[in-house]
Amino acid sequence: MSSTPKILVINGPNLNMLGLRQPEVYGSESLSDVESRCQKKGTSLGLEVTCKQSNMEGDIVTWIQQARNDYDGILLNAGAYTHTSVAIHDAILSSETPVIEVHLSNIHAREEFRHHSFISPVAVGMICGFGTFGYDMAMDAIKAHLQK
Repeated sequence: MSSTPKILVINGPNLNMLGLRQPEVYGSESLSDVESRCQKKGTSLGLEVTCKQSNMEGDIVTWIQQARNDYDGILLNAGAYTHTSVAIHDAILSSETPVIEVHLSNIHAREEFRHHSFISPVAVGMICGFGTFGYDMAMDAIKAHLQK
């Protein structure tokens, strides 16, 4: 781990619609609010944070692969790709970079198809159901994991 750990926060499909899309499920904060929250929390923990968002699976796979050389850890909210993407699962394995899986809603209290995650088996852990506060929890978790 470098003197200032570098963390990549990746948000997947439809998270660019935060604050507009189903606020009763995902809350009223925008993606920009979430990214600012991550930057602020990261700074308070002595982490250097970079945030990215894409609706495209290939972008997410590429960023995870590149993280191998550029980042100490990843916070990943893969959105719907959580439940469908073997490619993201495999990218995490090949990156050998610790990942904390984050979800705004409790995926286990929602539709049956959301209960399975292709990310969980290759992640350090998962935080779900706490809204945007989950990103704060994930920052604490990745910092603690990196200090082991």
